[in-house]
Amino acid sequence: MPSGYVGICSFELFFPESHSLKEKRMHLRSVKQQLQNRVACSIAEVDHHGVWQRTRLTLACVSREAREAERLLDEAERWLAGQGFELLSHERELVCLDD
Repeated sequence: MPSGYVGICSFELFFPESHSLKEKRMHLRSVKQQLQNRVACSIAEVDHHGVWQRTRLTLACVSREAREAERLLDEAERWLAGQGFELLSHERELVCLDD
């Protein structure tokens, strides 16, 4: 039996309404909290720290089954696509801990 799966998703966001780093941080806090609540993931800003309207976030979720990890990543992507900011790009990967 596999020992678990880690779903990883990295995505770039554009906040057109943000006019300062303070506004961007406000948006980021909300995005991170919403995703943590929706998909029980760990999430961090990994790039574009000093840019007002752009960020790259990476999230990770862990599950016993591959399809559950895929479902969590799908849920995160669906939520991101429906928000008031632009989802510029995203990449995802599923890692089996036994590999």
